[in-house]
Amino acid sequence: MLIIVSCGRIPRKIEYSGITQGSYFAITYYDEAGRTFEAEIDSIFKEVDNSVSLWNENSIIRKVNRNEDVVVNQIFKDNFEWARKASEFSDGAFDATIGPLVSAWGFHYKKELKMTPQMVDSIRQLVDYRKIQIIDNKVVKANPNMTLDFNAVAQGYTADIISKYLETKGIENYLVNVGGEIMVKGTKPHGQMWTIGIEKPAENFDSEQSVQMKLQLKDKGIVTSGNYRKYIEKDGVRYSHSIDPKTGYPVEQNLLSVTIIADNASWADCLATVCMIVGKEKASQLLASQDGLEAYFIFVEDGKILTESFPR
Repeated sequence: MLIIVSCGRIPRKIEYSGITQGSYFAITYYDEAGRTFEAEIDSIFKEVDNSVSLWNENSIIRKVNRNEDVVVNQIFKDNFEWARKASEFSDGAFDATIGPLVSAWGFHYKKELKMTPQMVDSIRQLVDYRKIQIIDNKVVKANPNMTLDFNAVAQGYTADIISKYLETKGIENYLVNVGGEIMVKGTKPHGQMWTIGIEKPAENFDSEQSVQMKLQLKDKGIVTSGNYRKYIEKDGVRYSHSIDPKTGYPVEQNLLSVTIIADNASWADCLATVCMIVGKEKASQLLASQDGLEAYFIFVEDGKILTESFPR
């Protein structure tokens, strides 16, 4: 008697990593056919860069900010709508028109910090998401000096559209990481969930990385935002990269970082920024109105670094 045992093929692990959008990316997926999509993924990165990158002189967003006559594409409109949704959700704590303040404080191009209260008040008049809109695929501003900044959503959005592309190719198990904004789907072989590490707050921007905690995830977007590596130092004072649109100043609070887990990386990216601006208590109140969200706060209290999860 001849007995034939049929075993399913073990999917091949495909990995692709590199530099994009001023940061790194790392993509892992499993495919029985062992297909690679490097050229297609690079094309997606290029399209996003040409649409919403502030570092690309010829991008659509740079042309919009220079008031050139330009028709916006779907990528631009998607980022604009995610930003508007976050602004409305947070009552303006998230504001994509924050660009003039971000530039003035030196976070776009690392210019020397020379801000005064009078300058802050003047520039703050250019920050109001309600005064800019898209009409007939063109951006219309109430004030031509207003500019847009999608940095708080673009990387999460990029992770999402790469994920969607992989799914069109039949890839059901993947991890897409674009600058720390992550989308995971399915599992590893044998049902292992994806392991995501949350970084322990560092003392300085160049401190060695270490892990505060590890999470097991599937079918979720996860984004961590923190102020401990992104800051400008002037005369011994550190200025956080999170700027409150309502005051015009970098936020001062005990929240070191927040990790948001949501159904997609775009919304997780937006909410992480909101939380860092409004602080832990207000953030918990806002997140309570959203179904299916998880958050992990790392903060300082009485000189100690503590963690707290939401929901508790």
